Amino acid sequence: MAINKKFIIAHLHVADKNNKGDLAIVLAVQELLRKQFINCRIIDIPVDVLKNGGSIYLKKINSADFVVIGGGGIFYSYFLPYNTDFIKKIKKPIIIFGVGYIREIGAPELNSVSALSVAALVDSAVLVGVRDNNTKKFLLKYGVSATKIKVIGDPAVLLSEVKPTQFEKKIIRTSAKNKSVKSLKPLKSLKSLKPLIKIGLNLNYSGWLGFGKWREDILNSYRTVAEYFQENFQAEIYYFKHHPGENNIYPYLNIKNLKVIDLVPRQQKYVYGQMDLVIGMMLHSGVLAFGAGAPEISVAYDLRNYSFAEFIGHPELVIDLANLKKGELLKRAKQVFTKRKKCRLIFKRLFIFISKKQTDFLREIIKHI
Repeated sequence: MAINKKFIIAHLHVADKNNKGDLAIVLAVQELLRKQFINCRIIDIPVDVLKNGGSIYLKKINSADFVVIGGGGIFYSYFLPYNTDFIKKIKKPIIIFGVGYIREIGAPELNSVSALSVAALVDSAVLVGVRDNNTKKFLLKYGVSATKIKVIGDPAVLLSEVKPTQFEKKIIRTSAKNKSVKSLKPLKSLKSLKPLIKIGLNLNYSGWLGFGKWREDILNSYRTVAEYFQENFQAEIYYFKHHPGENNIYPYLNIKNLKVIDLVPRQQKYVYGQMDLVIGMMLHSGVLAFGAGAPEISVAYDLRNYSFAEFIGHPELVIDLANLKKGELLKRAKQVFTKRKKCRLIFKRLFIFISKKQTDFLREIIKHI
């Protein structure tokens, strides 16, 4: 039941607007909050304050009726350790909503100071919802009570979709020095989505230091998949850009007639839904595709890729980097593509399941404020 009272909500979240996944999470969380608390006013506060503190931000936080932290991967070394003295000064009820634990392939575990500061934040909250079971396991390891943690999924799954009327018209050119790399053709309008088979791709080039080690395996396996679907199904291949850094890598895919999708998150999600298969690396490439009902496979660069697939009950939708040389990506792509209609039906049921979990969680907030 929606609440009409004019609540003021302090929303602490990742402030990076260059990353479509981070932005999609913020938009989704605030959509859900406004649906539950119809007349609310939301104050945006960067989650960095939990590490860096600041009296001005503290005053804003304590002027609200309650605090929502998340969603997204805020249990991440970049944001840690949290300032526990600052957290103790927050006087309003804290709700942790749809957050996740991040650990990239090859990265060390969090040191005890950082991990215990996460546990301190969670202990200070009146309501805790995490996006996957691995995040729950991480919290349990550092002493958080199991009864306090609800696993509710990623809020970005539920982001509303907007049908775009037209895409950017200018041709996107690459600065790559590879002579075989040609100018890429952008999608000009929805009429371009007519081909029977449509395959979407995404790479992670937003700062993961391990990419170089796997670079050729990743590019070669993506290219092999694209060529297979072009040769056997006359498929159109689309690249879904999530971060500006990807401009420095996707041209090296060397895929004929590759079209680039670079839209705001709600429109991007809609176009994901038009794909017959999506292969992504960025977590929210998979999350948005899943939320839009498109069959998707993730190439795992982080624990969270595995975590999402496990949460939706389909671990087979994740590919290990070590298996790329063995042709596993093409093999799995063929399998998922063959079952794409069934996959859409499964995803639709899971969407409803996640929606109920998050709605039930939001309804509980009123008991704590």
